Amino acid sequence: MSCVTDTILNLSPILVFVVVGLLVFAEDALFVGFVLPGETAAVLGGVVASQGRISVVAMCAVVVLAAIAGDSVGYEVGRKLGPRLLQLKVLDKRRAKLDQAQDFLRRRGGSAVFLGRFIAFFRAVMPALAGTARMRYPVFLAFNALGGLVWGIGFVLLGYLAGASYKTVEKTVGRDLAIGIAALVVIGLVVWRVRAHRRDARTE
Repeated sequence: MSCVTDTILNLSPILVFVVVGLLVFAEDALFVGFVLPGETAAVLGGVVASQGRISVVAMCAVVVLAAIAGDSVGYEVGRKLGPRLLQLKVLDKRRAKLDQAQDFLRRRGGSAVFLGRFIAFFRAVMPALAGTARMRYPVFLAFNALGGLVWGIGFVLLGYLAGASYKTVEKTVGRDLAIGIAALVVIGLVVWRVRAHRRDARTE
């Protein structure tokens, strides 16, 4: 892993954009996230930007677009291949986590797509599971885009602010950010349900 990260940090500016974008894209489209999490690539992109070699705004844009596009491809793969996708040997050792992801998607719907972006394994499989479950694409895209925007900008800026301390961020931020985002979404859902209930009561 350290060899890969060091390689990315020493690439030319153009190649940094290309490699980071491809890794973020491929994580969800092709399950590359099992090897190198996209959040690592996003953080490294921010680190390179902190060195003044590339624009942090441009890196944020590349990561966000790659994340949204990768999820959309993963969705189409799941929609077309369906149950056959779930029988891939690469998933055998992760069958319990896969079952958790499917259950999470059934219970939470679109919000599972959003929250799944902040959990490494879920990020790699959730788009395909949404496609397999035949979630309506406009719904999927809305939550996918929101998750890609928050996740992409957040991790690039974390790398940008961390600079040379990126290894510490890489180890801890995924868990902590996921917990924070989950708490915010749960609070938002509770508030939405309470308001909907009051609105229905007034209507009756």
